[in-house]
Amino acid sequence: MSENQDIHEENANLQEENIQNPETESNENVTAAPSSEELLAEERDRYVRLFAEFENYKKRTTKEKMEFFQYANQDMMISMLAILDDFERALKEIAKTGNEADLQGVELIYQKFKGKLTEKGLKAMEVKPGDSFDVDFHEAITQIPAPSEDLKGKIVDVIETGYTLHDKVIRFAKVVTGN
Repeated sequence: MSENQDIHEENANLQEENIQNPETESNENVTAAPSSEELLAEERDRYVRLFAEFENYKKRTTKEKMEFFQYANQDMMISMLAILDDFERALKEIAKTGNEADLQGVELIYQKFKGKLTEKGLKAMEVKPGDSFDVDFHEAITQIPAPSEDLKGKIVDVIETGYTLHDKVIRFAKVVTGN
């Protein structure tokens, strides 16, 4: 029986230790409550991030608003380009066959109209024969055999003038390229 008694005593000792150990383990597992300084630092960090987000939002919306006002009249400008083209064609025809007074009158109206559009941000692209073809600004209508070797892959003729509105292309220059 002494063996049974020893086993019984050992079990009793283990049970007592288990009863005492969970208390010490539970103290170790419980995390300490964050101090007020840590909470303040966390809230300050959240505030700074929120403030930065709000500042970025304000900048983005201001930029979008400025772009909206800048390009709000884009559709109207595009529709006016057809009238500008008609004026240019009329000036060429009057110069060929008409009298000088008619040419001056139409040219005066053309310059005034073009000036008003320029005030609103419209700008004609400067494209000349011999310039390099650039897909960002030019639209190739057709290709013809290059009249000379230096015009291969370059602009041979300009069919229609291209325009930008505040550095944004609203109509590509229509060109003929050499191959």
